[in-house]
Amino acid sequence: MIIDNFYKSFLYDKRYMYIFEGLLNTLLIAFFAVIIGVLIGSVIAIIRNYHENTKRLNVLNFLGGLYVNVIRGTPVILQLMIIYYVIFKTSDINILIVGIIAFGINSGAYVAEIIRAGIDSIPKDQLEGGLALGLNYFKCMRYIVMPQAIKNILPALGNEFITLVKETSVGSMIGIVDLTKASDIIASRTYEYFFPLIMVAIIYLIITIGLSKLVKKMEVKLGKNINS
Repeated sequence: MIIDNFYKSFLYDKRYMYIFEGLLNTLLIAFFAVIIGVLIGSVIAIIRNYHENTKRLNVLNFLGGLYVNVIRGTPVILQLMIIYYVIFKTSDINILIVGIIAFGINSGAYVAEIIRAGIDSIPKDQLEGGLALGLNYFKCMRYIVMPQAIKNILPALGNEFITLVKETSVGSMIGIVDLTKASDIIASRTYEYFFPLIMVAIIYLIITIGLSKLVKKMEVKLGKNINS
């Protein structure tokens, strides 16, 4: 009975291909979304830090703070549905791109706070010293602050990627064939939910545990570099 159910869930009619497709889409969305998130987050973090130190860019600082508060204060599934059903309602855009954009925008708010915290972890006299030497704010950030802050930022960004891998599961709500949707497709054909769901859970565990170990190794390596 167990062997038969396993065969029907994965081997019959090459249903395992749904799992492969879902895995690929999950990793693609998470990878490109975190890149978008880093780009958005970096810009917002710099704008907000620049405002704190110079009291300039008031409008951009306000918009950046509003973006962070709105995105972090609303569910990612709601943001995904607004982007898909409202913004791209009449567009023929690929659904994977919609997912990447939605999760990238969501990630940007969290990455902004990660980078901002990394910058704030560097003593302010580092920035003040650079300014006293005649460097402008942006050169101080590029050559003095960010090289030190990146050691605190990288592990947190690794954790953000892990979170994104799991959060992409809500993409199935708009029809993205991620791992969760793949299990649902298989179950709808076999009326057997146990094996598809357990297989997807195992894959998520392997990915997240593997990435968590990489992040820990990164933290240890960065810690050694800091102490040496």
